[in-house]
Order: sequence, then C-alpha cells, then structure tokens
Amino acid sequence: MANTFLYFDHSATTATDPRVIEAMLPYFNTLYGNPSSLYSVGAEARKALEKARATIAEVLGARPNEIIFTSCGTESDNLALRGTTLAARCTGNHIITTAIEHHAVSNTCVQLEREFGFQVTYLPVDPDGLVDPDAVGRAITPHTALISIMYANNEVGTIEPIAEISRIARRHGIPFHTDAVQAPGLLPLNVDELAVDMLSISGHKFYAPKGIGILYVRQGTRLLPTQTGGGQERGMRAGTENIPYIVGMARALELADSTRLSEVPRLSRLRDRLISGIVESIPDAILTGSRNQRLASHASFVFPGVEGEAVVLKLSMLGIGASSGSACSSGDEGPSHVLSAMGLQHPVARGSLRLTLGRENTEQDVDRVLKELPGVIASLRAMSPFYNAEGTIAVQPVKSL
Repeated sequence: MANTFLYFDHSATTATDPRVIEAMLPYFNTLYGNPSSLYSVGAEARKALEKARATIAEVLGARPNEIIFTSCGTESDNLALRGTTLAARCTGNHIITTAIEHHAVSNTCVQLEREFGFQVTYLPVDPDGLVDPDAVGRAITPHTALISIMYANNEVGTIEPIAEISRIARRHGIPFHTDAVQAPGLLPLNVDELAVDMLSISGHKFYAPKGIGILYVRQGTRLLPTQTGGGQERGMRAGTENIPYIVGMARALELADSTRLSEVPRLSRLRDRLISGIVESIPDAILTGSRNQRLASHASFVFPGVEGEAVVLKLSMLGIGASSGSACSSGDEGPSHVLSAMGLQHPVARGSLRLTLGRENTEQDVDRVLKELPGVIASLRAMSPFYNAEGTIAVQPVKSL
C-alpha cells in the first residue's frame, strides 16, 4: 500500500482550508461574544457576523438581508421546503420536485405528504439524470406552492437546467428552490442569473467546516420559521449564531468563487482523464450521469457483476478513498434511488462507484486510480455470481448511458 492516502470523495466532504481555520481562530477564544449582546465583545461578534453575511451576499449577487445562516445543507433544504409550503398551505398544497433529489428534500416531501396532506409530483429524469423543463411546466397546477429541483446531483454529477426551470416557475408566480450544495467553486451562484427564490449551501463541501450552512431567501418570499426561539436571523432561524463557523464559511466561499474560473478547467481535464481511462480499461464499465452536463469534479460509474461497497473497501485498502454513492445514504438498503430513477436495473445499479476530485488531486493521483481499479473490479467479478466466466453480464442487458 502506498504511504499517501489519495482522497477522491470531495462530494461527501472536504478538508477545512488552513486559510479558513486562520480566519476562524480569533472567534473561539478572543472575540468570543454572543452577537446579540450589547457590550464590546458581543459587538465585535456582531460586526464579524454581518461582514460574513455581506461577503456571502456579494458572491451570490444577493442582498445581505436575504442570507440566513443554518447548521448545514440539510437544515437549509428543510427550512426552504417546510417554511415555504406551510406558509402557503391555505392557498396551495402541491409541490413539484424530482425523483433524484437528495434525501434532505425527498424525505421532507414525504413527511409533508404524510403528515400535512400535501400532494407531491416527483418528476422523472432521462437516462442521463436530466429533468425536462417542459415536464415541470406541465406539472404545475393552480395549487402548486413550491418547485424544488437540485442544481447538480450529488451521486452522478448531472447539472440540471435550473435557469430554464426557474423562468417557468417565475411566469407562474411559484417560488423556486434549488439545492445547490454541490455547486460552490464549480458552478455560477448568482441568484439573479439563476432566477431562484431560495438556494441551499453547505460549508463542508467547499473547504469550510462541517456544521454550517446557508439558505438564500429572496426578499418577499413567504417563509414560516421552523425553528423558533429568539429573534436571530431576522426571526427566520432562532438560535445563537455560530460566529467562528460563519466567518470560516464566508472565507471559504470567497476563496472558492475567486478560483472557480481557473480550477474548473483543471478539474475537468482530470475528470475526463479518469473517465476515459476507466471506460477504456474496464470491460462493461458504464458512465452514469450526463457526459456533457456534468460537474467538473465528478466521475461516477456502475460495474456490472460487483458490489459498490466491496469496490470502495478494496480501494481503501490500497490507499484510495472513494464512495459508492451519496455519503448521506450509505446506510440505506437496496440500490440508489438516483440510479433507479435513471433506469438502471437493480443488479447493475448495486455496482456503483463515485470518484470526486478536489484541489489537491493531481494527474499522478488519477493515474494511480487507473492503475489499481481494473484489478479491483476483475478480482471481484471473478467471485461474482452476476458475472460469468466469459466476462459477460449474467443479468438482463442494460442500455448504455
């Protein structure tokens, strides 16, 4: 095993940038005041809070009073969905989303159906994981209270046509939310250009610490608070603000935005090298997600005849960190709901592997994966009842993506 562990799971989480840690440190033990306090230490914390809010607003092209700080992307999604729909429940009880959303959205929709009587339309996607904007328009009813569609899929990397969908929502006067957790540092985030009313972000996906997130809420959007208490965050999210983490997230978002135009081409070249090498060297490897409308950092596959978890464990023993799908769904039984929605059959979908790149990855790292992965797949297939001795798939053929 190599001495250096190679990390290829940046869609799950990222290491906190040293520059971010440096920005955070004073707010742990020097400028530690409660931002709601009136004395000097509290005033310094309030000043840092509002400076961070202004920095984030500038990156998003938003007003500072449209930024709400939360604990994570999941809370941001929850607040957007519950807050908007419960505020509108007297006039609208219909939600439009897709079959491939993160569970922070899909499970919230399920609860709104079961416990609050909402009706939810789960739009299908094509084999690339793309939703049809026209299907969104057709699904709208006089009772539609919210449309929520993710910006980029966490499992397969497909980028959805958010700006086109948001224009449809706006024509009908329906609030539009996007889970943009995978987007910072990789995709444009200007909320006016995207024409979104709400946008969710999680700090630990772009080199900020875990446990801090953002919900952008366009001024005028009705939102019922789901966490009540004091009047923090304009009464939209009660609880003492986490100043060190907010300061760190603002710095991380600023860094991600400033390097995006140079980093995306670099990551795209590494991604394409990874995809081409895997497809060419491993028989029956299937790329999942859109080939063209794809995050620069994201390569995902299915390998018929193997279990994705077994591939991840073998790669880990070789010093390579990867995943078999969403880190938030690692305890789920059965195949990924995303791959199932894209039409992949159960035995094939179980052989999923996600490799996601970050700032520290190099061509040498990619070449190391290309050296090790074919042997891992071959050894697992040799033991698999789903892959026969001739090297053909012992299940019903699947359509190539």
